[in-house]
Amino acid sequence: MKIAVVGTGYVGLVTGTCLAETGNQVICVDINEKKVKMMQDGKLPIYEPGLELLFERNIQQKRLHFTSNLAEAIAEAKIIFMALPTPPGGDGSADLSYVLGAAKDIAKLITEYKVVVTKSTVPVGTADKVTAVMKAHTNIDFAVVSNPEFLREGVAVEDFMKPDRVVVGTLDERARKLMAELYSPYVRQGNPVIFMDERSSELTKYAANSFLATKISFMNEIANLCELVGADVDMVRRGIGSDERIGKRFLFSGIGYGGSCFPKDVQALAKSAEENKYDFRILNSVMEVNEVQKRVLVEKVKKYFKGDLKGKKFAIWGLAFKPETDDIREAPALYIIDDLVAAGAIVTAFDPEAMNNVKGVVGDKISFAENQYDALKDADALLIVTEWSVFRTPDFEQMEENLKSKVIFDGRNLYDLEKMIDLGYYYNSIGRKLIS
Repeated sequence: MKIAVVGTGYVGLVTGTCLAETGNQVICVDINEKKVKMMQDGKLPIYEPGLELLFERNIQQKRLHFTSNLAEAIAEAKIIFMALPTPPGGDGSADLSYVLGAAKDIAKLITEYKVVVTKSTVPVGTADKVTAVMKAHTNIDFAVVSNPEFLREGVAVEDFMKPDRVVVGTLDERARKLMAELYSPYVRQGNPVIFMDERSSELTKYAANSFLATKISFMNEIANLCELVGADVDMVRRGIGSDERIGKRFLFSGIGYGGSCFPKDVQALAKSAEENKYDFRILNSVMEVNEVQKRVLVEKVKKYFKGDLKGKKFAIWGLAFKPETDDIREAPALYIIDDLVAAGAIVTAFDPEAMNNVKGVVGDKISFAENQYDALKDADALLIVTEWSVFRTPDFEQMEENLKSKVIFDGRNLYDLEKMIDLGYYYNSIGRKLIS
């Protein structure tokens, strides 16, 4: 099948590459000509494990193509995916200008029936808006389909190739048949393609992400209570996670959620509720808890140093919002860096993939190390912010040699408490016993 993907951000590039992997002819279009040239030359503009192999293979086998010409991209495509940014506006609502602008341009170019798919995360009613925009600019028949993505950064390729479900919102029978055909290779093991109306599909994505964000914030509240009453959040997590009604995923406490999805999706759903005169109190609390949690590590640091961080040197391990990605959108590390620098501290950071992205945001406010141990040199304390695998089993002797003081503030609960006692560290983690 011939497919066009409009937008080559994280979602668009993963979608296009994975669709090509099952034999489809895919052409991805982007207005950034420099980025298009980079991809035509076989270079990935993002870091995502497993994507590079598929990307290179499908370019070599001439199934995956890139262009900056929208007319060229959609000319022969049966299905056109719109994978465009929907950034939060000043009031928290999703900005649909990119999506509606692309819909207008597509409408002016189509000459036969097309299925236009919103792959971006969009508010309820967006399919209706896209339809209205397109009808104002074409008399050609088309269908607008909602097909939200459920990709987890770091395992996005696996999520796309072996989805636990595919959600498709359409009442158009021709579109339904095409979407069922397109996704049939990905659900051969029996996982469902769930068809529904467009509005239910749009809400499904927001509901899923908001529920997962609620689990995270709930466990962070439990972690904070654990510290006050002397309980261990890891034990609590295991105790409730074994309940099949709850499940064990998204119950790890830490320093809040970040990334491209949870923050803006929770905010957008809450804004949508407000526009419909509904007070979504749970979601408002989820956002409030998360904002506080992003700074809980800095509060622990300030308490330890009695409020005086001026001239103190801190090492930070991890900058991305989660491991196995270079994505720093709404990453807790950015909030922590801002607070430390504002307090007069000196910061040196290391992350396996995200340092260039952070440099573009913070400039020369902090220093960057070539490896995790160089970041520790003469540091008064280490702050662990992202749970990269390389940080899980470090050389503690080398750490001790480089650190000025054996002090660790762990925002991801990476280390065993008994081991830290044996090693003689001051070890302050989230929702667990303080080792001092």
